[in-house]
Amino acid sequence: MTVIGVTLGIVIGVALSQKVNAQHLFIQNGQLQWELSKVDRLLELMQTAYVDELNIDSITDEAMTDLVQKLDPHSAYIPKEDLEMVNSELSGSFSGIGVQFTIQQDTVRIVAVIAGGPCEGVGVLAGDKLVSVDDSAFVGKKLNNEKVMKTLRGEKGTQVKLGILRAGVKEPLSFTVTRGDIPVTSVDAKFIIEPTETRNQKSEKIGFVRVNKFGETTYKEFIKAMADLHAQGATSYIVDLRENSGGYMDQAIKMANEFLKGGELIVYSEGRAYPRYEAKANGGGRFKNVPLVVLIDNFSASASEIFAGAMQDNDRATIVGRRSFGKGLVQQQMPFADGSAVRLTVARYYTPSGRCIQKPYTLGDQDDYEKDLVERFEHGEFYSADSIHFTDTTVYRTKNGRIVHGGGGIMPDVFVGRDTTLNTPWYNQCVNLAYTYQFAYKYTDEHRKELSKYKEWQALEKYLQSQDILREFVRFAEEKGVEPKEAEIQKSRPLMTRLLHAYIIRDVIGDEGFFPFFERDDEITKKAVEVLAK
Repeated sequence: MTVIGVTLGIVIGVALSQKVNAQHLFIQNGQLQWELSKVDRLLELMQTAYVDELNIDSITDEAMTDLVQKLDPHSAYIPKEDLEMVNSELSGSFSGIGVQFTIQQDTVRIVAVIAGGPCEGVGVLAGDKLVSVDDSAFVGKKLNNEKVMKTLRGEKGTQVKLGILRAGVKEPLSFTVTRGDIPVTSVDAKFIIEPTETRNQKSEKIGFVRVNKFGETTYKEFIKAMADLHAQGATSYIVDLRENSGGYMDQAIKMANEFLKGGELIVYSEGRAYPRYEAKANGGGRFKNVPLVVLIDNFSASASEIFAGAMQDNDRATIVGRRSFGKGLVQQQMPFADGSAVRLTVARYYTPSGRCIQKPYTLGDQDDYEKDLVERFEHGEFYSADSIHFTDTTVYRTKNGRIVHGGGGIMPDVFVGRDTTLNTPWYNQCVNLAYTYQFAYKYTDEHRKELSKYKEWQALEKYLQSQDILREFVRFAEEKGVEPKEAEIQKSRPLMTRLLHAYIIRDVIGDEGFFPFFERDDEITKKAVEVLAK
């Protein structure tokens, strides 16, 4: 069976068989009736016979949530009011005003205005502060990302009035914005790896593609990115799936198809009520012979692991980074009449070698499952491959006979541990409290006129190198309560300077500037380049 037209993952499109159990039918007044389940009967009694009036919808949502939480950690009940936002995370677009924002000091600050979006059309600018919505104050400690998104998103064509504070303008500004379609992109960045002093400037060009999720348009975006890099002369590629938590598996399957020969297995899945299904490459892939490295880390999950596992088991690519998350369960989203839905685990998926990379879990024990990454960190596996232990002792082999592991994520072929040689308590405190991010926004906002002159990240980096950014940050952090310790500051200088420059570049140019700058000196990316050079 070929890959084309297949949909797996959160929306599988498989019609599970529905069997009628005769014991739930009875005759009443000469008509065939369904017998209510015990739960339905209880809710009916609460609604009709309970002493006080109840909000049955709210009680039902709570009961549904509690029931589903008794299952595996990835099954979930989604109330009606949350479903649109949850679905929009993976859809090709949503309806909103078209801004990227951050919340600092209890205020929504506009980091970027999406080109061609509704806010750009009315004159909202990066650096603006959003202080009111529809003439109501929109500031305070109760603000969070979810509340802001729910407020700013809405039905296409509806209007929202924004109250804006802008640097250099004394009075608040008012903008009426008509909501429109905002694209949801999966490819954060695509670029040719910037040569370094230690890298041969005349070496073959390496294309880099970072995929942040597997949504409705991921495959289309990915192919366009690969085509653009090929047109720029790329002859080998790095696909970055770090921090990619997955999504629609059909998109990962289509991506994998581009790199595999006809007939090679990509993934198979099966469950108690879900017959075995195999996805195989159809032979039409456009990049079957290019050198390839795939980057993963502890937060690469689900569809990311499908792609990485297919490349590893078919000996098609070298996997570089750290052990992936370990999610080998397949969910199907099933709607209810009231507009809510349940994402129910219906199958497990297996890589071509036959391994299920799902890490262990106990039904209903969400807390213990979520502590797994913390325990991995405490056991030292972020730093050393020797600290990693797999629960599945079965020996699995790749196409060429290499041993790979199951039962706890994808183990990279080349492990790259975290480098903490330049870390200090001062650096860690500043980063953990997000002062680096806050300073970068503040610096960009205060110097926006000068910084906006730079359209290329290389030129902006050169300018930032001429400024004493680190010393300004030290003063900023001290005002926030972080005691400056000169020895620690000097030790962490290269690390902190790189981070500050990266955040400022992102605030000025966006991800198309941030990622090429940041990845140039990233340890995992540098190792990937070494692998390709060999």
